[in-house]
Amino acid sequence: MHHIVESQQFTLAFLNQIYRLADEMQLDPRPYFMPNKIMATVFFEPSTRTRLSFESAMHRLGGNVISTEKAAEFSSHSKGESLEDSIRVLSGYADVIALRHFEIGSAKRAAKVSQVPVINAGDGAGQHPTQSLLDLYTIQANFGKIDGLTIALVGDLLYGRTVRSLCYLLGRFYQVKLLFVSPSICRMGQDIKDFLTGHNLPWEEVEDFNAALRAADCVYMTRIQKERFLDMDLYNNALNQYRIDKTKTPLLKEQAIVMHPLPRLDEINKEVDSDPRMKYFQQAANGVWVRMALITSLLHPQLQKETPLEQKF
Repeated sequence: MHHIVESQQFTLAFLNQIYRLADEMQLDPRPYFMPNKIMATVFFEPSTRTRLSFESAMHRLGGNVISTEKAAEFSSHSKGESLEDSIRVLSGYADVIALRHFEIGSAKRAAKVSQVPVINAGDGAGQHPTQSLLDLYTIQANFGKIDGLTIALVGDLLYGRTVRSLCYLLGRFYQVKLLFVSPSICRMGQDIKDFLTGHNLPWEEVEDFNAALRAADCVYMTRIQKERFLDMDLYNNALNQYRIDKTKTPLLKEQAIVMHPLPRLDEINKEVDSDPRMKYFQQAANGVWVRMALITSLLHPQLQKETPLEQKF
């Protein structure tokens, strides 16, 4: 049995399988229908896209969903039950669990006690591995490759679990250059920098946003996450330093793409939504196909044997 808890687990063989399956799902998912399977979506933090994307994926596969969106308030957690006990119980109700939690490392804790596969749907400021899968799928779909691209990661790089997960995944590729553009208090963590350096992936901290826009093949925008800040003065100082609007689009390469994990605030003005280089809504839609493929790979033992993950928990 495999659990999906971090992006470091994904081998290139596994990525190729998932993306092949995602392409198949868009054409016809019926060969992989699983009408007797149940997914539990257990979200201790608020979510719209991720939870509904998982649930849509399971329904499109002919499966069923049981769900709790505000598990911190409306579950036995509010009575003091441990995460481990909750997961032990839930793994008796479902065939796979998608878990979002506010604590880093919560998915690993859940995986150690679960009888069924656990998928990390975001663990605080830690990781969001399924987001990195759909992000990479979107980049691949637009460029036909990953190797050789320059990717600018912009915004909250310290607390942004989506950019952290994507960096771990990009460590599988070659000649990818990363540009980090962020307020000084939201810079990428040293652990990610050390990981990239150890995998010979060049990175650079860039203060000039315009220069990064000119250089990048892919611009990955993120919001400054208010919920991660204890000091609102620091949050307000970091807000709105980087913004894409019609004054910035002329700086972008003709074939560049702009992505965002959503929700957005003011970092991408709605006036540029019609620009064909803006791919964030396509990115969100891709999440359904990629998660369908991931669920299929977890619940079909033969597929697990063909392309194993790097780690088991």
